[in-house]
Amino acid sequence: MLDEFKKFISKGNVVDLAVGIVIGSSFQSIINSLVSDIIMPTISILTGKVDFSNMMINIDNVSIKYGNFITSIVNFFIIAFSIFLVITYINKLNEKMQNIKLRTYKKN
Repeated sequence: MLDEFKKFISKGNVVDLAVGIVIGSSFQSIINSLVSDIIMPTISILTGKVDFSNMMINIDNVSIKYGNFITSIVNFFIIAFSIFLVITYINKLNEKMQNIKLRTYKKN
C-alpha cells in the first residue's frame, strides 16, 4: 500500500494540484484584500457610506452578519471571473499552438 501511495504522489498531476492549491490560496488572499480594501469601500461611497462589514441583524443574542455574506459573494464572483479569464486565455493560447503545429507539420 505504501508503494502504491508513492507512485500516486510521484505522478505529475498530484504535484500540479498541490502547486495549484498553494497558488490558489495566495490568490484568494489577494482577492480578499482587493474586495475588502478597494471594491467594498468604493461601493460604500457610491451607496452613501454604507459599511457592509457592519451590516447585521441582531435577534436575541445572535448576530446574523449578512454584510460579510455580501462581501463573500463579491469575492466569489471576482475569483470566478478571474479564473474564467485565465482559462479563456490558456485555451486561446493552446489553439494558437495547435495551429502553429499544424502549419509546421504541413510544411514538412
